[in-house]
Amino acid sequence: MGHEARPVRQLWVDDDRGRSRLPDPVRRAAVRAVLLTSVTLIQAMVAFFCSVTGSWLAFPLTVSTVASTVVATWSVLDVWVTRQVWRQRNGVVSEPSSVARQARRERRREERAARANAKKGGEQKGGEAAEERAAEERVLTDAA
Repeated sequence: MGHEARPVRQLWVDDDRGRSRLPDPVRRAAVRAVLLTSVTLIQAMVAFFCSVTGSWLAFPLTVSTVASTVVATWSVLDVWVTRQVWRQRNGVVSEPSSVARQARRERRREERAARANAKKGGEQKGGEAAEERAAEERVLTDAA
């Protein structure tokens, strides 16, 4: 058997799909929240085992676990607030879609034509004449 050349496979292949990396402030808050939550869970487990064995540390650990739970909850909320603040300041760029933009342009064009017709036909009274002119303007602008 001869040694044939095998295709080289990469160990790590980047996939372009998926979520992008979190912004730095949000990532820092998330890491802080994970660390505080994990410490709180470990502390709760130790408090449980101390209370099962009847150790004198059970009460102080239980009280501190309750306080740590409040802090961990606050840190998780901090992640959410930091994410919202970052999005408001830096992240989301709101642009209307081209369909909405086109509809808005047509509506403005019709409003301008209606105003222009109202100025021209100020001496003529009656809504039907103005509506007919607006319809004619629409046909002309659609043809252009």
